[in-house]
Amino acid sequence: MAPTAPLETAFLAHRERLLRFLRARGAGEQAEDLLQELWLRLSAAPDPAAAAGQGYMMRAADRLMIDRYRSDRQARSREKAWAEAQPGLADNIAPAPGPDRSIAARQQVALVAEALAEVGERPAALFRRHRIDGISQRALAEEFGVSLSTVESDLRRAYARIAAIRRDIDEA
Repeated sequence: MAPTAPLETAFLAHRERLLRFLRARGAGEQAEDLLQELWLRLSAAPDPAAAAGQGYMMRAADRLMIDRYRSDRQARSREKAWAEAQPGLADNIAPAPGPDRSIAARQQVALVAEALAEVGERPAALFRRHRIDGISQRALAEEFGVSLSTVESDLRRAYARIAAIRRDIDEA
């Protein structure tokens, strides 16, 4: 018989009690995983006969939960310190873009504005009202005094021009 056989028999006999113990200490859904980790610790014990005792197993499970608690607390502390070191992250404010991104964004906005100017005044206005203001195409048709198909056609022209600009930006 292998030296871990008595330990394994004792562990299986106390398995449900250990599982309840871990759940009662806050293991929740991770109780099964922690029970597996407990088995690994017990099977690596220098004295398998002593590890086979219920008291030893319960104390090992308690130490496992203490280790888990300390690890979680330290991880939260680390994450909090990291978040506080990032400007605006603690307040859920994204950091300001760097100067290079700001310049690139302004250039892209200028390209889109030029593209909209090229498609004409009405298609550009329809595009802005639809995409920025969130006005439906039917409402835009009534507002501009044109048919729904004209609104759709103008929007297609604006979208096509902006898509071409995006392809040019992506290729650059």
